[in-house]
Amino acid sequence: MRIIFIGQAPFGRDCLQALLDQGEEIAGVITVPDRPGQKGPNPVKELALERGLPLLQPARLKEPEALTWVKNLRPDLLVLAFVTDIVPQAMIDLATYGGINYHPSLLPKYRGGSAMNWAIINGETETGVTIHQIDAGIDTGPIILQQKVAIDPDDTVKSLYFEKLYPLGVQMVAEAVRLIREGKATPVPQDERQASFQPVIKEADVQIDWRQSTQKIYNLIRGSNPHPGAWTTFRGGKLKIWEASPYRAYGNPGTIVAIPGEEGFVIATGDGAILVRRVQYGSSSDKVPALQFATSAAIRPGEQVGI
Repeated sequence: MRIIFIGQAPFGRDCLQALLDQGEEIAGVITVPDRPGQKGPNPVKELALERGLPLLQPARLKEPEALTWVKNLRPDLLVLAFVTDIVPQAMIDLATYGGINYHPSLLPKYRGGSAMNWAIINGETETGVTIHQIDAGIDTGPIILQQKVAIDPDDTVKSLYFEKLYPLGVQMVAEAVRLIREGKATPVPQDERQASFQPVIKEADVQIDWRQSTQKIYNLIRGSNPHPGAWTTFRGGKLKIWEASPYRAYGNPGTIVAIPGEEGFVIATGDGAILVRRVQYGSSSDKVPALQFATSAAIRPGEQVGI
């Protein structure tokens, strides 16, 4: 079965490696273009060159050059792993069995490019990995494989992805390809009655409203780490809160009510408080311990955030 692999980042590389280790025939690899000033090599490109695989780096998958390249390789299957572009139907139609995609949610819930963020922000206690066929929609194709994982109370997007959904996804991509090759895949259409779509998360979506409950604010902080970072305002600048935890204290929402020991500083919420542990302030690119920031900024209890 001739496979064209489409992916990027370390996750894409690990999925490609898993397919190679499984003995799959990789007819070609598509990854994102090199960008000026990018940090380090493109992991997918690096592996493709190392293994002598045909490689293409188009700006967009819909470019005529990309369609012609895929057509000439006569693929049986497209395999997507960390793809942020839309695969045109014309490309899907070039593969005997179409294409499959990794998605980090329990489809049809949480379609879209920020599924992990929104699941945590909305207080979900479980999510998972879905391997599905691709079609003209966004994450709408029939499901081939799906597996659940727990979202632990203190999980961030970072921990949820790297510790759970990333390794599970690599395994499931390889398993789905094997099932298709052996004629054992049984795709199941998604139940549109259960479907939800969330947009790609932006900074405007994660401004903290200190009148909300401690749990909602904590979920927002967890669901915004490592991107884009839940934020509030302080002394006229933007204060991003990267790490925090619920705390037993009370006061007017948005008031700094305590600076306990070496832990950080405490901000009152609508029904309790949040202990802030790591922050980023203003134009600085540094994420620093909250106590370090509180000391350098001479923060005092009674000051307000979010105003």
